[in-house]
Amino acid sequence: MRNPFRYFKTSPEIIRLTVMMYVRFPLSLRRVEDLLHERGIDISYETVRVWWNRFGPMFANEIKRKRSASMHGLTQWRWHLDEVFVRINGETHYLWRAVDHEGEVLEVFVTNRRDRKAASRFLKKAMKSHGSPRVVVTDRLRSYRVALREIGNEARQETGRWLNNRAENSHQPFRRQERAMTKFRKAKSLQLSLPYMLQFTTTSTNNAIFTAAKISSSIAPLL
Repeated sequence: MRNPFRYFKTSPEIIRLTVMMYVRFPLSLRRVEDLLHERGIDISYETVRVWWNRFGPMFANEIKRKRSASMHGLTQWRWHLDEVFVRINGETHYLWRAVDHEGEVLEVFVTNRRDRKAASRFLKKAMKSHGSPRVVVTDRLRSYRVALREIGNEARQETGRWLNNRAENSHQPFRRQERAMTKFRKAKSLQLSLPYMLQFTTTSTNNAIFTAAKISSSIAPLL
């Protein structure tokens, strides 16, 4: 696997510490620069910005994978699946979302249809990254049941009027961002931007980034 830190002179531990400080605490870029300078680490605030933009998503994905692996063994491990429509260049598309029992967004996917094939593609993508759930909670869309049968997944499916509120509530931050932004023009550009948008709609994902740096034993001498 290619080392993401190979072209950086600064050690990975310091990069993780810097990203942790910027994400975890209400600090500006310049304040992070000052705190690191007091510890003998001489970097500029623009370097903090570059590290956050480049490594923040990577650290978040690492924590998500580890979290999914640990959660998968729990008896309450279940997915809440839901889909909402979104306008892209005046045409209706569908944003599919998988949320676990604690409200953490596991996967998002954009399709131009809301049928069996779209549900199957979405489930395969989610299961490739997070494994197979024990229970899936969905709305009354029949495509989920057919897609699960085709994939060969034996998860128990639950449907109900109020059971899927967790997934439906997870759409609300995205809707607020959608209203604040200009209308989407291409489905591909929306799909590529979703992971970055979700960093700011999920509290546990942001907290996970600083947790990864905090538990690293190599950071302790710097604190």
